[in-house]
Amino acid sequence: MKKLFFILLVISNARAFAQHEHHMQADITQKPVPMRHDTTMKGMDHSKMNMDSMRHNMQGMNHSYSLSLPMNRNGSGTSWMPDNTPMYMLMKHTKNGMWMFHGSVFLRYNNQQLNGKTSRSDTQFDAPNWFMAMYNHKVGKNGLLNFSAMISADPLTVTERGYPLLFQSGESYKGQTLVDRQHPHDFFSGLTIGYTQRLSNKVDVFGYFGYPGEPALGPPAFMHRIIALNDPDAVLGHHWQDATHITYGVATLGVRLDKVKLEGSTFTGREPDEDRYDFDKMRFDSYSWRLSYNPDRAWAFQVSQGYIKSPELLHPHEDVWRYTASAIYASPVDNEGRYFTGSAIWGLNHSGHGDEHSFLLEGTRQLNKQAVYGRYEFVQKSAEELALEEQFGNVLFNVHKFTLGTNRRPFKTGPIEYIGGIQASINLLSQKLHPLYGSNPMSGQVYIQIRPTLHK
Repeated sequence: MKKLFFILLVISNARAFAQHEHHMQADITQKPVPMRHDTTMKGMDHSKMNMDSMRHNMQGMNHSYSLSLPMNRNGSGTSWMPDNTPMYMLMKHTKNGMWMFHGSVFLRYNNQQLNGKTSRSDTQFDAPNWFMAMYNHKVGKNGLLNFSAMISADPLTVTERGYPLLFQSGESYKGQTLVDRQHPHDFFSGLTIGYTQRLSNKVDVFGYFGYPGEPALGPPAFMHRIIALNDPDAVLGHHWQDATHITYGVATLGVRLDKVKLEGSTFTGREPDEDRYDFDKMRFDSYSWRLSYNPDRAWAFQVSQGYIKSPELLHPHEDVWRYTASAIYASPVDNEGRYFTGSAIWGLNHSGHGDEHSFLLEGTRQLNKQAVYGRYEFVQKSAEELALEEQFGNVLFNVHKFTLGTNRRPFKTGPIEYIGGIQASINLLSQKLHPLYGSNPMSGQVYIQIRPTLHK
């Protein structure tokens, strides 16, 4: 690999309801600080100043598409995470809003042939990365304007051919199907604007436009779920579950009714082309809907369906119906920064090849400085997906993958922390594929990650 450089990162979102200002004031009223009879007016003024300061700090610490929800619920696009979700980010208040910055950079050695080199395996030094900035601006008493921008230097740091990842498929390079490699993300991965009008504390209506952006389809994209803080690999079911997170042209309208949100999108079905630095043509030829439900602070559920017209450049006449369902859990973060978070995600693609299923279980147990994380992935890959159609015809292969990893933070500097980690994976596959991939191929990697510290 040629270059290992990256852009500064940092990750944003914090926890606090818009109405917490009222709750804090109530707590102060109900539980006053004991005062001596000789308390001076100067001391009272100091207490008032502290309360005013707390009020100021709470302003703007709300969801990007609701003044009545906490920032922690922000997912990718307009999706929802649990309210307990830990946030790794930097934050800067302005008079009527707030800036948030977040991201991640991995410097790693990636070996996809631990138990022997094959015609399908490879190794690489690379640096997957992304950087995001968001700005919330309050408009009047009940309006909220949101801007976001996301970029990635992947085309430089993992090459335009992407990075080695056994059994991964999707998109193309130099007119050939990318297989056993994860494609790089476009340099411009997101440029969006959204506006929300609060009708009451339990009712919001909102609109969202992205070029590129993310339609209302699927769970939060893998790189925005907490396990992505630790595992630098994309999931094998990416193009079954959340691959529309970079879409050149998307418009969404939605309504929130208390704990439920219903939204619909029209968007461009074609995935990004091979030029990772341009802006692709907007088509608005596809559509989707998503129903989200957060029953409490610990859980986020969603079901969604989308019609995606001609997603693959090399198969322009093939359309896809995609169905997804997911459940995401997050425990509260304790005073030592410890928590558990996990996801269960199902995705189905229906196309000319029939039905292809995928399923994912993932989880992270974060201690003070140490984390342990894992994934189980199941995906049905067609011979065409693996560029093996001439050899095997129209058949599906079941692929199972298990990943286990751990990392530790040796030190941090200010709001940035440095993480050292190691992980290994094993793939279980059909005997028909053994001549190409070997028997139960294993992969592994070691890495250093740079990211923002946990926002408390």
